[in-house]
Amino acid sequence: MADQKPPMSDSPFATRIDPTKETLSREQIHFIRQVELEQWKRKTSKLRTRNVVTGLGIAALVLGIYGYTFYSVSQERIMDEIDEEAKRSRLPGPKTGAN
Repeated sequence: MADQKPPMSDSPFATRIDPTKETLSREQIHFIRQVELEQWKRKTSKLRTRNVVTGLGIAALVLGIYGYTFYSVSQERIMDEIDEEAKRSRLPGPKTGAN
């Protein structure tokens, strides 16, 4: 279906041309470049918006991981207290007859 050529029309408006096969005037080449530039501007504005949204998403993820790391490091004090209790329980106490 994509290989089919559009039907030729009698009017010169919006007919497809092949710039490699047909000779174009300077005005036509200038107009083609203007249209291509406008299309490029539209595409880049959409792409820029997507890039900003993606960048903000990645930044939020990084900040979340960074914050969680600080939160979990602050909880290591609890683990230090548990380790100290374990060390105290392992310390040899006075020998009694029950040992």
